[in-house]
Amino acid sequence: MTTNTAELAPVAPVPEGTSTSHQAHPFLLPVVGAAAFSHLLNDLIQAVLPSVYPMLKTQFSLSFAQIGWIALVYQVTASLLQPWIGLYTDKHPKPYLLPSGMVVTFIGIALLAFAGSYEMLLVASAVVGIGSATFHPEASRVARMASGGRFGTAQSTFQVGGNTGSAIGPLLAAAIVIPYGQHAIAWFMLAAALAIFVLSRLTAWTIRHGQAKLKSLARNQVVGLNRAQVIQAIVVIAILMFAKFVYIAAFTNYFTFYLIERFSMSVQESQIYLFIFLAAVAAGTFAGGPVGDRIGRKAVIWISFLGVAPFALALPYAGPTLTAVLAIMIGLVMSSAFAALVVYAQEAVPGRVGMVSGVMFGLMFGIGGIGAAGLGELADSHGIVWVYQLVSFLPLLGLVTAFLPRTRALQPKG
Repeated sequence: MTTNTAELAPVAPVPEGTSTSHQAHPFLLPVVGAAAFSHLLNDLIQAVLPSVYPMLKTQFSLSFAQIGWIALVYQVTASLLQPWIGLYTDKHPKPYLLPSGMVVTFIGIALLAFAGSYEMLLVASAVVGIGSATFHPEASRVARMASGGRFGTAQSTFQVGGNTGSAIGPLLAAAIVIPYGQHAIAWFMLAAALAIFVLSRLTAWTIRHGQAKLKSLARNQVVGLNRAQVIQAIVVIAILMFAKFVYIAAFTNYFTFYLIERFSMSVQESQIYLFIFLAAVAAGTFAGGPVGDRIGRKAVIWISFLGVAPFALALPYAGPTLTAVLAIMIGLVMSSAFAALVVYAQEAVPGRVGMVSGVMFGLMFGIGGIGAAGLGELADSHGIVWVYQLVSFLPLLGLVTAFLPRTRALQPKG
């Protein structure tokens, strides 16, 4: 495949509040679906690590801070590489990077299953993070390539695959790893092997059809934001991503500990609650993209942050049943923002799909990792219940959405 930046540059985003009326080609569900399924497998594997934190904490006599550092190492390696991979492949497409990255993940799972020390856990986490870093920008590009101009729908479909994998991961960990121990993590190498096969097929499609799809999407062009507006948008997006993913990190990394501490649940019971939350995240993510294609990205972002604030503020004071209900509402509402944020950023800087996707997913992992480490330190010093009281105020940062610049209108060629 021999595309270049100039071919990517004219890809037309959907303006605020407008759906695409003239699609360059149909929405290719088999391709977008395959990208989403590979995202499911990738994030299912990634979800194993936080799901086995309680087991690793006991087996290796770790503190909350050490658990936080494992999360930080994984998420920083995953985040720092993503923008650079996306930037490089915008100019020099590397379609075989997708299955190659999953091979790295395959190796990381093996290291995690047989790690004998805390230091080896850190190494395994870093290797799994590198595999994830190569996956997200390239797979997101393939989903956009097959979108037929319905960018929000394609992005949310792709993202819901990942969220579904994140939801299934803890259940499989509870069923496979918790009863049988650390070595049972090796069973997830089968998921990585299946993902390698699916990504190899996606790579073959990209080589055969990718350039034609990019040219088809390039029938319209967009004027992106100017430099000052881009800087303003980056600052606002960074604040929104901080609020969203530090709050999400409290759930994905410490919700089981919170439930065990607050309600004396077993590890298996707490994993069911985590699954309920992550399943709600998957459902909310799926809704966010199509709704954003119709009512606009900013409207979805407003709803996702301010709409979740009452539920977040109530959660630390709820009983076990109400905690499950509130977790569902929080997952449904807050998760709708990410697809809207990604597509908004792609519209703001057209022609840099890989770089923008890498930055957005990189911010997600990086902020989540730093947040996990910081929350671990706070949990050691103040207790995990206090941490949940603190982070309940984070959704209020969604007020900065008011400062997000509007994307520019489409301008047809000619």
